[in-house]
Amino acid sequence: MGDPSGIGPEVIAKALSGSHIHAVCRSIVIGSLPVMERTIKALKLNLRILRVDGHETTAPRKGTVAVLDPLDTPLHRFKPGLAAAETGAASVTFIKKAVELAQIGCIDGMVTAPINKEAINLAGCRYPGHTELLADLTHANKSGMMIVGGPLRIMFVTTHVAIRDLSSLLTQAKIEQAIRLAHLALTTLFGIKRPKIGVAALNPHAGEHGLFGDEETRVILPAARVCRQHGILASDPLPADTLFGKAVKGTYDGIVALYHDQGLIPLKLVAFGTCVNLTVGLPIIRTSVDHGTAFDIVGKGIADPGSLVEAVTLAAKIARNRMATTPTKKRRI
Repeated sequence: MGDPSGIGPEVIAKALSGSHIHAVCRSIVIGSLPVMERTIKALKLNLRILRVDGHETTAPRKGTVAVLDPLDTPLHRFKPGLAAAETGAASVTFIKKAVELAQIGCIDGMVTAPINKEAINLAGCRYPGHTELLADLTHANKSGMMIVGGPLRIMFVTTHVAIRDLSSLLTQAKIEQAIRLAHLALTTLFGIKRPKIGVAALNPHAGEHGLFGDEETRVILPAARVCRQHGILASDPLPADTLFGKAVKGTYDGIVALYHDQGLIPLKLVAFGTCVNLTVGLPIIRTSVDHGTAFDIVGKGIADPGSLVEAVTLAAKIARNRMATTPTKKRRI
């Protein structure tokens, strides 16, 4: 559910009121049952809640929403659209329950609605976001964020950092890891046998032989060369203003972007509202919406469920790919 005070409950209810999710998977909402009930009532949706108390298999029909509420006591009434310790703690509990179910094989993947970083920190959970919390819960040594939208699949070397700090944060080791994670995602999750990965430069014209900066020759190119020595088809650092156009046309199967806006500006130009956050390197499948809790529009009934629908669709596709390679896997929820 994500943060109950955000738009997570609304986009979940709207997504499950359509037919697409029911066509691609059997879904279960891990979140506050009273919040889901209130949300469905407020939106006047023709949906019925089916309470799930354990790990049993569910196959709800269209019009039925299966909800597993892991909270020891129901959430008290709270003011929507505000960061609070209680709702932050609840969102972390939902995540932990989903990870537990995924690790023991009760579910084939998890899709997360947005959490609020301020709220989870008020609750004493000192993580900057989902990715770091999930890595800790699953004991994943190396993981990263890939954003998928339209024809683009982008792995990031850094995410939420100040531009002024970029140069010092871009090390050869971090860039190598991002390239390797991109290759891992493209081969194991998307089924591309020999993916081509475009590596973005940091500076205009890829530094113009050091005229506009030396990050390309100092750390980016050496990282790409090491990865190529291990059989990964990674490009030399390419100017970002041309790289993304080539990827849209199919020259590259994935891109390694160096920082947040470098990748997300072109991505949202071609796939705004339908992008999906995919965590690579975890032992479980996890996708997420590409937006935040949107406290400013909570309760207005205008939240768009498009990104959630795409996130569920991608998780289901990846799960089917895994099942195809491990046909003896038990399928529960």
